[in-house]
Amino acid sequence: MDVKKIVSQMTLEEKAGLCSGLDFWHTKSVERLGVPSVMVSDGPHGLRKQKDEIADHLGVNDSIKAVCFPTGCATAASFDRNLLSRLGAVLSEECQAEKLGVILGPAINIKRSPLCGRNFEYLSEDPYLAGELAASYTTAVQEKHVGVSLKHFAANNQEHRRMSSSSDVDERTLREIYLTPFEIAVKKAKPWTVMCSYNRINDVFSAENKWLLTDVLRKEWGFDGYVMTDWGAVVDRVKGLKAGLDLEMPGSDGVNDKKIVEAVKDKTLDEHILDQACERILEINARYLENVTSESTWDKAAHHQLSEQFAEECMVLLKNDNNILPLDTSMKVAFIGEFAEKPRFQGGGSSHINCTQITSALSVAAEYGDIKYARGFSIEDDEMSFVLMHEAVEAAKKAQVAVVFAGLPDSYESEGYDRTHMRLPECQNRLIEAVAAVNPNTIVVLHNGSPVEMPWIQSVRGVLEAYLSGQASGQAVVRILYGDVNPSGRLAETFPLKLEDNPSYLFFGGNKERTEYREGVFVGYRYYDKKKMDVLFPFGYGLSYTTFEYDNLLVSTDEADDTDTITVSVDVTNTGSRAGKEVVQLYVSDPESTEIRPLRELRGFEKIFLEPGEKKTVKFLLDKRAFAYYETKIHDWYVESGEFIIQIGRSSRDILLEKKVIVHSSVRLPVHYDMNSIFMDILSEEKGRVLLDEYMQSLITTFIPPEDSDNTSASAKEAISTDMSTAMTNYMPLRAIFSFSDGSSALAEKLQGVLDKLNDEQ
Repeated sequence: MDVKKIVSQMTLEEKAGLCSGLDFWHTKSVERLGVPSVMVSDGPHGLRKQKDEIADHLGVNDSIKAVCFPTGCATAASFDRNLLSRLGAVLSEECQAEKLGVILGPAINIKRSPLCGRNFEYLSEDPYLAGELAASYTTAVQEKHVGVSLKHFAANNQEHRRMSSSSDVDERTLREIYLTPFEIAVKKAKPWTVMCSYNRINDVFSAENKWLLTDVLRKEWGFDGYVMTDWGAVVDRVKGLKAGLDLEMPGSDGVNDKKIVEAVKDKTLDEHILDQACERILEINARYLENVTSESTWDKAAHHQLSEQFAEECMVLLKNDNNILPLDTSMKVAFIGEFAEKPRFQGGGSSHINCTQITSALSVAAEYGDIKYARGFSIEDDEMSFVLMHEAVEAAKKAQVAVVFAGLPDSYESEGYDRTHMRLPECQNRLIEAVAAVNPNTIVVLHNGSPVEMPWIQSVRGVLEAYLSGQASGQAVVRILYGDVNPSGRLAETFPLKLEDNPSYLFFGGNKERTEYREGVFVGYRYYDKKKMDVLFPFGYGLSYTTFEYDNLLVSTDEADDTDTITVSVDVTNTGSRAGKEVVQLYVSDPESTEIRPLRELRGFEKIFLEPGEKKTVKFLLDKRAFAYYETKIHDWYVESGEFIIQIGRSSRDILLEKKVIVHSSVRLPVHYDMNSIFMDILSEEKGRVLLDEYMQSLITTFIPPEDSDNTSASAKEAISTDMSTAMTNYMPLRAIFSFSDGSSALAEKLQGVLDKLNDEQ
């Protein structure tokens, strides 16, 4: 397709029309020039393709039968790039068969608070983990000539007032936390499209934010696809087009198309900008259209089995006291809770899949021995049923092990609104306590898209976090419970003890107009670990049925420049009796930083499989970004020269090995000194110490009373110490010299000469 030639032959009206959707799911065609329409579909963990005649945005109307794979909250817990690649490849195959050019996702907004109603779709509280997994998924989808739409760009971290609220974020926080996952995915995987979010960012709507859509996304990161809106996100269509917004979805019934035409005609919009948007849309469509396969079917049964395999990799074993798990098929077991029969495995809203089939834990229970079922509670009703409670307690009494299937009902978390608390329904909490009171071998299986409080945690022996793991999650749960599968998931988010512990607690949701991100870069474990706060379960945490030993941590150099790449390796051995997978996590800590930074940050992870007794060497490559923070003085990433600690751990709270390394910065920060600069800052410069040390020592002496003076009282000698005098002088501005010494013009000239010399060398 000769895109430039086609655009040159289009009328102004055709070009304006191409920049908005034909309907909910299709781009417009230009039949006279042989330009076909292309269909997009909701994702990212399954297809929600709707028939044209019943299309709507949120899925009120029916969609095709498709496989629901594990949602983002679950796949992130796999800590497995390969799994995300496999998922992307499978979905791309389905898209080709269903004639879909773009799948909407992955959704990689940061989990700022456990309350965000859409957290089940999002990957992590950590930007590096989210970006790396998104890049793997994106690459795999697009290798088969189907595009993704990276969403929601950017700072879309709540559903409350999502179409109007301003996310007020400082530059450093925006760069380090909320833009980093998008940056990683764009640079590593080159997504075909990016979807802008509804919200404003520092008072500017994403859909018309030139700094975001053009300066950062295109010019800085090199994005070469088209930007589309979230559905209905357009505010000012012409302003958006100028900012870099190419495609409006869905269409506006021609209203915004006319505004574009009028703007070109009255010279308020350069037609070149419109041409550029059309070219971007056509170029992306061509990547799909020129590689459409003739295949029109896909193996739904086989993909259901893949969904089950993926789910096994995602579930996180949180508690296993006295190795209550895995269960033995000879045991008498009670499955309690309606989720055993009707599992919750996906969230509500635009990603809701019309599933091909659903495998519950109860449906496969017969294969695993003597398992009795008691409903326990109703997923449709938060009220406690004493009849159901009694049945559950009686079943628990007769069983050797009681497994309670609990979680959040559909109404508790969904696109469109946020949660108001972190609790399970009270009827479920009471049920768990009642079952545990009569059966000491109680295990809880959780079905939820984000963290929940666990007031019963000390009363139960086991907890398996199943998350929302897709339509085959029931079978995956049972296979893990009975040891057919060794659990290997790790938490991609911290589970706090209570909601009030979350760093965004005071500000989440905001007021009518804006939400202030006052916690800054201290999101998730960056906050909890820095404050040494107790948490329910830390970031990166997860148990296994086997054990692993770490040793032989090697770093390629003890000292490097920030332009160098450092190689890190560590040996991991399976010291248990079962084969299993381990997630090796690398963190970097900056103990000497003069900038306020987290205690440690994830900078590498690898998931490896080991047979009993097997040892593997895991390698990591660390570049400048592994040691850098975003410095607003230079609007760029900056490594402060000094000592860093490379840490290997099982979680952010379980560091096993560490090595120190010195990194030298290749960048000098701009500094300007004047008479208001304090001694401490000037003396931090080597040249400053040489030039000002004599004045510093003179002032320190001035404040300390002479030991042999008859005029110095004993109390004065006790009150004024060398430490106090030194501290006072450190914090004193240069101008204060004139208050405590000869304030002659000669001294002023000399000090100004010192400042000039320091500033000239910056």
